[in-house]
Amino acid sequence: MRPCSASSSLWITLRAIITAAVVLAVSAALPITAHAEVRKADVIAGLTVEQRDIAVAACPSVDAEYAVLMDADGTVYFDRNAYEPSQIASITKIMTAIVAIDNAQENTTVTVSEKAAAIGESSANLAEGDVMDFESALKALLVPSGNDAAQALAETVGAQMIASDPSLGEDPVAAFVKAMNDRAAEIGCENTVYENPHGLDDGEYQGNLHSTAADQAKVAQCAMTYDLIRNIVGGGTTTITVKRDGKNEEIKLETTDELLEMYSYAIGMKTGTTDLAGPSFMGAANKDGRELYAVVLGSTDEYQRFADTKNLFEWAYDHVRELPLANTDETAEMTFDGETREVPVVASASHADWIDETVDATLADPDASITVFDLEGNVSQSVTFDELHGTVHEGDKVGSIVFKQRNMVVAEQDLVACETVEAPNVIDTFKIWWMRLVGGLQGNDAQADSIVYNVMPTISNNVSNAA
Repeated sequence: MRPCSASSSLWITLRAIITAAVVLAVSAALPITAHAEVRKADVIAGLTVEQRDIAVAACPSVDAEYAVLMDADGTVYFDRNAYEPSQIASITKIMTAIVAIDNAQENTTVTVSEKAAAIGESSANLAEGDVMDFESALKALLVPSGNDAAQALAETVGAQMIASDPSLGEDPVAAFVKAMNDRAAEIGCENTVYENPHGLDDGEYQGNLHSTAADQAKVAQCAMTYDLIRNIVGGGTTTITVKRDGKNEEIKLETTDELLEMYSYAIGMKTGTTDLAGPSFMGAANKDGRELYAVVLGSTDEYQRFADTKNLFEWAYDHVRELPLANTDETAEMTFDGETREVPVVASASHADWIDETVDATLADPDASITVFDLEGNVSQSVTFDELHGTVHEGDKVGSIVFKQRNMVVAEQDLVACETVEAPNVIDTFKIWWMRLVGGLQGNDAQADSIVYNVMPTISNNVSNAA
């Protein structure tokens, strides 16, 4: 075989380099392979996977060491080590935004100090002396996760707080951080300590600062009640204008929230990363009006924190649904809330004064529904009828119905008459008395049976029973 020439060898070497570069580029562009898993100790709606003895396919696969999924009502559907302390890095900034909004004076402007500009790491690229309006400072805080903006806001708003209440001391940032901890306690955080407004946790910022995934879910729930925060975190990359050296300067703020592009129901929130916290994320989603919050702390890489969050949201939306309480083909017309409308007849209640009369009944709220978690199993119902005498008017209570899932009461409704049934007149009363007397001698009480038409549907959890 003829040896390669020098030019041929060079081409082979170049081709190898180009091939390696292409492989590296493609690899970098692809999502990192998930290390997600289902653990027996993962908790699903209050019971571990092991206790539930359910298929792995029914459980969310998560990589993060600490995770929680909660809805807007505070119901926790999933948690992994969610009550164990962890670092939360820049997720801290959500509480910074809450406290800043709570305490900032009207028309506040924020000036960037030398310390704020020099704080380093995650930055909004603010410079010493920059002046901006309050909303722009919040955007610089939340969109690119600006440590500089966090420090500037704490200094500015903290100084205003001290001016209003000198007992807070002389350090604006310390006053601001105290308010962060007070607000956390107020919303029910049980194991959270803030020590700075940005979340840095090493070097000069090393200390006892920590929180839990469960506590931060409560912070997320609180934060999304603020329209200003909701609009900023859901808005993605944006631009602000600051006054710099007497001139207007535009600063582009690149969002760190990649979930906004990955998941159509994502509505924003906050990233966080330090060596101690690991890649972490607080996310929110809203699908058909149902809002969920997820917190994942200590993921193995930055992509995986978003994949975990998306997995949790999709899992919940697959297994949490609305279930109407009225499930019957029987209907009747009645006046309801001032309007005549068709309502579901869920039962017929026996009228004790008649031999063969019943009173059609509907739910006190015919349109009532409940949010059910299908992994908890089917919803059962238990109906109790009142003893009815005299004239029963449309809208009168004639009984009650209780709904349970996994032996827990999930809803209760009164049954109300959807028709008027008159009391028997004197002649009818005598006839009924006589018939019951004769019937009683024959062992017949001569009274119509109450009937339940409502049938709760079987709930499918959409997963195979195979492990």
